Amino acid sequence: MGIFPENFLWGGAVAANQCEGAYLEDGKGLSVQDVLPHGIRGSRTQAPTEDNMKLVGIDFYHRYQEDIKLFAQMGFKVFRTSIAWSRIFPKGDETEPNEAGLAFYDRLFDECHKYGIEPLVTISHYETPLYLAEHYNGWLSRELIAFYERYAKVLFQRYKDKVTYWLTFNEINSILHAPFMSGGIATPKEELTEQELYQAAHHELVASALVTKLAHEIMPNAKIGCMLLSMPTYPLTPSPDDMIQVMEDEHKNYFFGDVHARGRYPGYMKRYFKERNIQIQFAPQDEEILKHTVDFISFSYYMSCCASASPQGSKTGNGNLLGGVPNPTLQASEWGWQIDPKGLRYVLNMFWDRYQKPLFIVENGLGAADTLTEDENGEKTVADDYRIDYLREHLIQVAEALLDGVDIMGYTSWGCIDVVSASTAELKKRYGYIYVDRNDDGSGTLKRYKKKSFYWYRDVIASNGECLFAADKTN
Repeated sequence: MGIFPENFLWGGAVAANQCEGAYLEDGKGLSVQDVLPHGIRGSRTQAPTEDNMKLVGIDFYHRYQEDIKLFAQMGFKVFRTSIAWSRIFPKGDETEPNEAGLAFYDRLFDECHKYGIEPLVTISHYETPLYLAEHYNGWLSRELIAFYERYAKVLFQRYKDKVTYWLTFNEINSILHAPFMSGGIATPKEELTEQELYQAAHHELVASALVTKLAHEIMPNAKIGCMLLSMPTYPLTPSPDDMIQVMEDEHKNYFFGDVHARGRYPGYMKRYFKERNIQIQFAPQDEEILKHTVDFISFSYYMSCCASASPQGSKTGNGNLLGGVPNPTLQASEWGWQIDPKGLRYVLNMFWDRYQKPLFIVENGLGAADTLTEDENGEKTVADDYRIDYLREHLIQVAEALLDGVDIMGYTSWGCIDVVSASTAELKKRYGYIYVDRNDDGSGTLKRYKKKSFYWYRDVIASNGECLFAADKTN
């Protein structure tokens, strides 16, 4: 059918803190993730504890060669991962980087290129060095802009010949909802004011623009993007009040994309700040720095939600980080995330209409409790038809968006190999095409097994998406 472009970047995505393990090896410092043993909504600990699954992850740090080979067998064109900031600058404010950390990512990127896989690298993926959180209060401090710029400059100079595609911050808008995990802000969330949250967000936005400028100077052929947490919002009823509520809710997320893509603060946020007496402190150069806009917009998409202006209709659900009112017309996953494939087409169109910049879906997937079984040949596998169905229905909507005229660069499904969940810090919430034998009690061999979806995604990539429309849906 030829719907997907010939150069479409098919692949998968992980984050260093959810897969690498080796949390103190080769000079690495602690990150905020090392003291979050129970995920987003859990409380932090004073020091790493044995029940934190991320300290070992899936041992990708030592097994990356095996895993990249498996990705190559699926035909990956691109592999999204992140660099652990505290592997490069263990505390975050040093002047010289840690060579052992840099060398690890040299090996990782070389292994990708060995199989013709392009790395897509997130510079900061919920991995602020713990020292910066404890001694500077994370992104509440303007000093982090300079530390982040130094870190990014080291990465660009080191990997300019190995990495073409870069993202500045993972789900940057999540700082409003998970300030410690997303922004390294040590002050408890319930004690933070909106003034403080948006000032921290401003520091990240300035840092992102500054690093975008730096990337264009050091790597003229590179492409640098922002990364947003997308969750389209529908009115719970046809009431105009509900529609206005939708508009106001979506403004809080569009704000981050608007600054990245348009280079300035939008009028609706200026009104929001004025009405709440929020006064963002701009340094003299900030307005000019923000004009350095990204080359593309990337985003995560897992679910949609509803909004209601009525207190009776405003019960929130369990969605990713943003919550939202559950949609009565949709089913939900085991973890309460509502499943809405058509919402992906909708959000692709909304972003394209708004920004006219290429889009990249860098997270999408289904977290489920998989069961390891044996196939007809006695090989261990997972019959994850539910995951295949989920991904197929979403990819069909990507095809619909392409037919709508949306410019889409690629698709990297989340957790292409099982990783520790960011939201719950569990391994039983699995996303991957590859099963990792590790359990929430720490037991397991760490052996890798191909799920049924492994072969399905291999065929999707090999056919450049055409098999999505085959009569035999199980392929």
